[in-house]
Amino acid sequence: MESTTLAAALREAAAILAGAGVPTPAVDAELLAAHLLGVSRGRVKALAFTDAPVPPGYGELVAERAARIPLQHLTGTASFRYLELQVGPGVFVPRPETETVAQLAIDAARRFEADGTARVKVVDLGTGSGAIAAALATEVPEAEVHAVELSPLALAWARRNLDPLGVHLMHGDLRTALADANGTFDVVVSNPPYVPEDAVPNEPEAAVHDPAMALYGGGRDGLELPLAAARTAARLLHTAGYFVMEHAEVQAERIAALLAEEPCWQDVATHTDLNGRPRATSAVRTAHPPYDKGQIQA
Repeated sequence: MESTTLAAALREAAAILAGAGVPTPAVDAELLAAHLLGVSRGRVKALAFTDAPVPPGYGELVAERAARIPLQHLTGTASFRYLELQVGPGVFVPRPETETVAQLAIDAARRFEADGTARVKVVDLGTGSGAIAAALATEVPEAEVHAVELSPLALAWARRNLDPLGVHLMHGDLRTALADANGTFDVVVSNPPYVPEDAVPNEPEAAVHDPAMALYGGGRDGLELPLAAARTAARLLHTAGYFVMEHAEVQAERIAALLAEEPCWQDVATHTDLNGRPRATSAVRTAHPPYDKGQIQA
């Protein structure tokens, strides 16, 4: 980059990023500058009205973003609800649509609190960076929050985000997690891998940089791990416990139908994200034994 002032550099960077197909070029240009300057994006916009110089290293960061390295990998943080999470290579970058799933779990935990549950007990299956578990721990501070993650790389990032919040984090498989805690949880939430095996994401940031372990749900329809999460939720929840899970919009009808077929679930409901797409399914645990008539299959 040849610009000598911040304002000119931001314009040049936005043009470079737009040419590279970055969806939000102007925003990303400002956020990269904010990261280097250690200030807010709003402060960067204010500085652009002055003769502020270009921060050192800005051109290099813009070039990396133009190569479609995720913005969050370059800044080391990702915004999620009211939080700034630490993220980087090896962990799935939390998406805005997952904030809706977190809200559903938070609302359920608060309902249990209001009903007089002594200490609400919640678990996030396949926590990744710890986004949902961190939101629960900060927004329902009296809750006992657990989180499970299989990937050692993701677990390291989750530990950075969750240890300061007192979340009980464990290395484990969502299919077999917490075998000694059956029937003891009020809320189970999960954002499991759910991308079908032949559905490569369109965005280079996801296709190249998100770990495959966090993307692909198993099987041609991607439902192996989501249905495994549902089976684990049925095992962990007490009667009247609440389960909510994120999935692809094309999977919503199938997941709702499969859960509705199982006697251990009632009040199965589909929920839309901020874009109006069917993004999550919830259900309430009945008193019926979980999946005693066989395992649901995709």
